[in-house]
Amino acid sequence: MGQKVNPVGIRLGITRDWVSKWYASKKQYANQIYTDFQVRQFLRKKLADASVSRVHIERAARKVNVTIHTARPGIVIGKKGEDIEKLRAETAKLLGMTTADVRLNVAEIRKPELDSQLVAEGIAQQIEKRVMFRRAMKRAVMSTMRSGALGVKVRLSGRLNGSEIARTEISREGRVPLHTFRADIDYAHAEARTTYGVIGVKVWIFKGEVFDVAPEAAEEPAAEGAAPAAEQTATA
Repeated sequence: MGQKVNPVGIRLGITRDWVSKWYASKKQYANQIYTDFQVRQFLRKKLADASVSRVHIERAARKVNVTIHTARPGIVIGKKGEDIEKLRAETAKLLGMTTADVRLNVAEIRKPELDSQLVAEGIAQQIEKRVMFRRAMKRAVMSTMRSGALGVKVRLSGRLNGSEIARTEISREGRVPLHTFRADIDYAHAEARTTYGVIGVKVWIFKGEVFDVAPEAAEEPAAEGAAPAAEQTATA
């Protein structure tokens, strides 16, 4: 059972929070979901080098708050906040709103080794650069455990090392209790596009058990809006 359900989806409202927060009528619902998808796709493509983990979107009345969780906030903000201003204008255009109604926040991920999305993308990038897959897996597992995780599991699937027959390799350390709902398990997948095909990378990280509030609710944005972001960069 634990292997057939998305570990994040099954924990929504228990230990995890929704990445999109808004209410909509039946007519607007599908359109807004697709718009959120387009915004996330655009930001991931635009900030490919900024180690973006996730994008939170909140809609309140006629205003939208977009929070970008990244390990490299400096790349997103840019010099004196120029880059974030351009991003804000392009995001507003995608949403079909004015720039004044869209707020772009940047939240820093202090420990990228404990973020499953960043770990999965890191392994995928190494495989694309022809690093031995076992070395990439072991290195990721060791750095994650060293950063304070209670357990980690990495699974690679595809034509590993360019072999004729696709196979699956797993590396794990510690414990990853997928059946425990209160367990804070961060799950993500990425794809390594090699010359001999696509290799799938899946990562599960167990950070402990949660008994009260969703862990993401406690996170505070590192920079809010374009102006504060510019001030932060200028003072640094």
